[in-house]
Amino acid sequence: MKRTLSSGFWILLVIFFPIGLMAANYVAEADKLFDQGGLANYKQAIDLYQKALAENSSDYEATWKCARAYREYGNKAKKQKVDGWKDICAKYGKEGMKYAQKATELEPGKPDGYYYYGLNVGIYSDGVSIFTALAEGLKDKTQSSFEKTYELDTMYKEAGPMISLGRFWAVLPWPMRNREKSLKYYREYQGTEYFADDTEAQIYLAELLIQMGGKEKKAEAKGYIE
Repeated sequence: MKRTLSSGFWILLVIFFPIGLMAANYVAEADKLFDQGGLANYKQAIDLYQKALAENSSDYEATWKCARAYREYGNKAKKQKVDGWKDICAKYGKEGMKYAQKATELEPGKPDGYYYYGLNVGIYSDGVSIFTALAEGLKDKTQSSFEKTYELDTMYKEAGPMISLGRFWAVLPWPMRNREKSLKYYREYQGTEYFADDTEAQIYLAELLIQMGGKEKKAEAKGYIE
């Protein structure tokens, strides 16, 4: 009996340990590529995260990081205005949403999946238009994803939930748009250590202040723009 148990233990060890080790190696290599940035590196990172998931489909880290890499690939393609960037955003945003959704199912108490679900919807919307995304019912899911991230960890990814919710409420078309809510989150982000060096967030805030109108708001916006 003891011999049988011992044999079974070693069989399980031989079967499962290399799988976990291989998956961890794929994730570690993908992380290095992701940190280097650039379309080619993001694409290679995606491939490696997927290899890790082929070894272990329940690998939470590989799952949410794959969603992150999809989002960054689409975002980089958009910023660089590469040929067919809208189609790229639509494709990569949609795939990223799938991995992010899976991450929330694997670890519903962690913020990663919720956060990157919302960001991938944004990339997807850049590709297909915000109106198409709304018609597909993505507004409520995006809102709840960012709000859940905010609830779980307000300071996640350098206070990302604050700026994401601020932007979310600012870019929605009327009558869903809510500039007061947007300003609330932007002001909260403004009080963090990250705002001073975040040029993009300052432009977002300036844009909102101009839209809201008023002498004081416009004067503040002018300062950020300058």
